[in-house]
Amino acid sequence: MENYNDIIHSISLAMGASWASGINLYATIFILGFSALNGAFVLPPELHVLSNPLVIGAAGFMYCVEFFADKIPGVDTGWDAIHTFVRIPAGALLAAGAMGDMGSAAQISAAILGGGLAATTHATKAGSRVLINTSPEPFTNWGASIAEDLSVFAGLWAALNHPIFFLVALIVFILFAAWLLPKLWRGIKRVFGFIGRIFSSKKDSNHSMQIDEIPKE
Repeated sequence: MENYNDIIHSISLAMGASWASGINLYATIFILGFSALNGAFVLPPELHVLSNPLVIGAAGFMYCVEFFADKIPGVDTGWDAIHTFVRIPAGALLAAGAMGDMGSAAQISAAILGGGLAATTHATKAGSRVLINTSPEPFTNWGASIAEDLSVFAGLWAALNHPIFFLVALIVFILFAAWLLPKLWRGIKRVFGFIGRIFSSKKDSNHSMQIDEIPKE
């Protein structure tokens, strides 16, 4: 029974870390490292480095940078675009590290699932932000950013303390994301299509003005 509980906790940690990484990688590393450093729980050997004060300090600093960048409309979308190449592989690595005691096959499987889960949460966050940024006021953006930060803290707490509950909630999230992502994609295409038409009309207008300015003989 104890072995069964260890497996469930490892799976919950792996999926929780990768899920949270897709939303806010630096907060995820900081929470895991700081909690382990203070004895709240024991990290697997492959993730012990997260509790190093240098790692915690670097993650905390980058979290502060992201905290402000993530609340500026437009800047947050650029930040998310750049972090497509950071959050997803990091989520895979954290998931693999969490399953280090289970063997190499479990690590590879966790990396595959963790990378896919991080990609799902990242796409959900980034896609929703593109649509939210069409609102002229910044308060919706601020509210979404704060809600995302809180969800990372709450999700990791649940993954570490109530793994069964977290894994059930994770399945619900995956089903919700499968329903939501196609709608977000259609909305994003409409937004960028609208922007493209604006620039196209401006280009045509400038071209017409240049033709009108040509002196006629």
